[in-house]
Amino acid sequence: MKKVFGIIALTLSAATMAAPSQWLTVDNEILSKIRPKLNKSVHIGFSAQGASVVNLTTPEIEQLSHMIHDELHRCGGFIQHDTEEEAINALTSQGEMYFAKRAIFSDYSLDQGHLVRPMVSQVKEQSIRDMIIKLSDFKTRYYKSETGVESSEFIRNSWAALAKNRNDVKVELYKHDRWPQASIIMTIEGSENPEEIVIVGGHADSIAGFFGGGGKSPGADDNASGISTITEVIRILMANNFKPKRTIQFMGYAAEEVGLLGSKEIASVYKQNSRKVVGVMQLDMTLFKGTIDKDIVLMADYTNAAQNEFLGRIVDEYVKVPWGYSRCGYGCSDHASWTANGFPASMPFESAMNDGNKNIHTAKDTLESAGGDAKHAAKFAKLATAFVVELAN
Repeated sequence: MKKVFGIIALTLSAATMAAPSQWLTVDNEILSKIRPKLNKSVHIGFSAQGASVVNLTTPEIEQLSHMIHDELHRCGGFIQHDTEEEAINALTSQGEMYFAKRAIFSDYSLDQGHLVRPMVSQVKEQSIRDMIIKLSDFKTRYYKSETGVESSEFIRNSWAALAKNRNDVKVELYKHDRWPQASIIMTIEGSENPEEIVIVGGHADSIAGFFGGGGKSPGADDNASGISTITEVIRILMANNFKPKRTIQFMGYAAEEVGLLGSKEIASVYKQNSRKVVGVMQLDMTLFKGTIDKDIVLMADYTNAAQNEFLGRIVDEYVKVPWGYSRCGYGCSDHASWTANGFPASMPFESAMNDGNKNIHTAKDTLESAGGDAKHAAKFAKLATAFVVELAN
C-alpha cells in the first residue's frame, strides 16, 4: 500500500532546492495536519474532491511519504502527475469520478456457484505462503532497484509457468519509460465478449527506509501478500481450465509506493483507448488480520458502490467470514487510478484502516511479524476467485 515513513519536517537543503519538482494531488486531511511542517515556500493550489494540487521536489515527496507514515500512522494519500494541468484535471473531472463511483457497470447477480464452490475449496494457504516467502527474499522490490526489476520478471515467469498449457493466455511485462521496474499483465482472452475486461491487480513494488531504495524491504504484507493472493487465483483458474466469456487480466503494478505511477499509466492508456473495463479489484495487503470482528474490509471511498455491494454478497455466499466497510482516503492504492479514469474499482483490505499493519515499509514487514502463515490471505484468494468467475461469466 502506498504508505510512508515519516521523519522530520520538510526543510529544504540547497540540493533539494535545485532538484526538479513534481505535481501532486494530496489528500486535504493530510495537508491540514502536516502543513505547519512543510517548507514555507511550498504552495498549495487548486483544491477539490477532497484533495489539493501541490508542487514538490523528489526529496520532498519522499519526506512527505515518511511523514504520513510515522506521524499520521496511515497509508498513502497522494498521486503524482506529469503536469499541473493534469493534476488540476484529476480533481475537476467530477463527471468521470462520479460516474466511476455511482454507475452500474455489469449484471451483479450470483449465478456461477456450480463453478465457484469447487474452485474456492481448492485455495491452498501453503501456496500463498510459499509465494510470499519467495517475493520477500528479494532485498527490495523498489521500483528503481535492480532487484525491483528482477522481482517483476520473477512474477511474470511464475504466472507464465502456471499458464504454460493455455494458448489463450498471454503474460507480458509492461515497460515504463521513466523507471526501470516493469508492471506485469496476464490476459485470459474471453470466449464470447473479449472486449469486456475484468481486472484483478496489486502492486509489485516494495519500499522501506528513507528514500526507499537502499535498505532491506521484504514487503511481505505490502504487497507480496496481494501478488501472492493473485497468483493463487491464477493457479486455481489454470488448474480448472477455466475459460471465461469476458477477458480477465491480472496485473502487478510497478511504482505504486511513490504515487501510483504504474497503475496510473496503465489506467490512462485504457481510458485513451476506450477499453471496456467492467470491474477492477485491488489486492493491496491481505496478510495481517488487524480487526477483531472483521475479516474482509471494503474501502468505501473512491470505489464503486454497486460493485462493493456485489463483493459483500460474494463474501456471504462463498467466503462466509465477517466483513464491513472502512475508508482509506485519497489515492491510498491503485484502485484510485482506475476510479480517476472512470472505471469501477473496489479494494477489499485486510483490516479497517486504523487497524493496519504497523510494520509495513520497514525491514520488519515479514511473514513472521504478520502471524507466520497465509490463512488470512486465503480468504481474499477465495473472494477474488469468486469475483472473476462470477463477473467474467
